[in-house]
Parts: sequence; C-alpha cells; structure tokens
Amino acid sequence: MTTQAVDSACAFAWRNYLLLHSGISENDNRRSALHRYVSNVRDAGGYDFDLLQIAAVTYLKKLDELHDDRGARLAADQTLADCLQSQNAQSPGA
Repeated sequence: MTTQAVDSACAFAWRNYLLLHSGISENDNRRSALHRYVSNVRDAGGYDFDLLQIAAVTYLKKLDELHDDRGARLAADQTLADCLQSQNAQSPGA
C-alpha cells in the first residue's frame, strides 16, 4: 500500500472535518496527528483504502469527542476490527 492511499484517506477525512468545523485552521495539529495515525494503521496491517478512510474519519470524530489521542486511536482501532470482522463474515466460505 502506497503513501498515496494514506494521503488520500487523510485528505478525505480532513476535508470533511473542515466542513463541520469552520473555525479550524488548515494546518491544525489534528491534521498531522491524523496522518501519523493513518500511517501507523497502514504500516501495521496494510489495510485497503476504504478501511484507511474509515479509520481516518473515526479517529477525527473520536479525537473531538474524547479530547485524547490515545482514546481516539483505540476507538478507531476498534472500528477497524469491527469492519474486518464484518468483511470476514460476509466473505464466501466464512
């Protein structure tokens, strides 16, 4: 998986985040935290683009709710695990 997938997933999540939060700067610290998180997800599991997008959006949402990077990472990781479990249950032969 290329860094292009990470960059695209982050750009998607960040654009949507800015639409909901008009007072946030384009260069806010949350943007670099998002990129670090999604890069780590990619490095850890090589997830596809769709899952990286889900992770990115969930991370930003939980970061707002919890005001805690570690908690946001854990919540986004759990969402990824749930998505993977759902995909595995739907795949033929499962």
